[in-house]
Amino acid sequence: MKESLKALLDLLDLEQIENDIFRGRSPEERRQRVFGGQVAGQALVAAGRTVPVNRPVHSLHAYFIRPGDPLVPIVYTVDRVRDGRSFTTRRVLAVQHGKAIFTLSASFQIVEDGPTHQMAMPEVPAPESLPPAIERLAPLFGERAAAEFVQQRPFDIRHATPLTFEAAKDPSLASPESKVWLKVDGELPDDPLLHVCLMTYASDMTLLDTVLLNHGLSWGDKRTMGASLDHAMWFHRPFRADDWLLYYQDTPFAGGARGLARGQVFTPGGDLVCSVMQEGLVRVSGA
Repeated sequence: MKESLKALLDLLDLEQIENDIFRGRSPEERRQRVFGGQVAGQALVAAGRTVPVNRPVHSLHAYFIRPGDPLVPIVYTVDRVRDGRSFTTRRVLAVQHGKAIFTLSASFQIVEDGPTHQMAMPEVPAPESLPPAIERLAPLFGERAAAEFVQQRPFDIRHATPLTFEAAKDPSLASPESKVWLKVDGELPDDPLLHVCLMTYASDMTLLDTVLLNHGLSWGDKRTMGASLDHAMWFHRPFRADDWLLYYQDTPFAGGARGLARGQVFTPGGDLVCSVMQEGLVRVSGA
């Protein structure tokens, strides 16, 4: 297992310090703020640990309130809102320096049967046919910087569409949609909560990039800045985060210094397993 994946699994293994109170930490990296996918994944771990294992999570809705401080622990308090016959509801508050930085509401449900349909999986090359991330990044940033970036990332991510950095250099590559294959870089235990928490973490890695891709912008162009504002996910079917998953993303709207992006996650066999929505702050100097 890749060291970066071991580190991520350690981050998601929260310390329980009291009934329904957990403590998480951030990686020892030079970040100005905590990565949004990390706090969302940790909050879902906290919620899930108060719910019976026979009730998988089916949705979450979250707000990013303040930037997280990566130098101090995050305390997660879980409110057991409701334990019904079919559904369980939890609310999680993440606190640092005595102030809320993040809130999450999650709903869990017993497994039931019902009518079934789904949208079709878009056409996309197989992940094995696409170049690894380092081959896409090296021409842009140099082999050493690309290697260091990929080594620190716990996911194998392969883009079937242009990167934001490529579209920033060539405006003809701008697109309102993005197709990305991803999986964790190693094998995982059979823990359904762990797999959905890892997808929650990964869902924040490329989603807002789709807004930038549509305008030929990138986070590294020295004029674009942004942050996640809210995040919602719906989990439709069980899946494994250590198998390839297609993250199809598009952006239906941007305006008012905000951008909206949505995503659907498919297995290689075409099963829709997860849907995602996110609104983010997108500010461009001189715009």
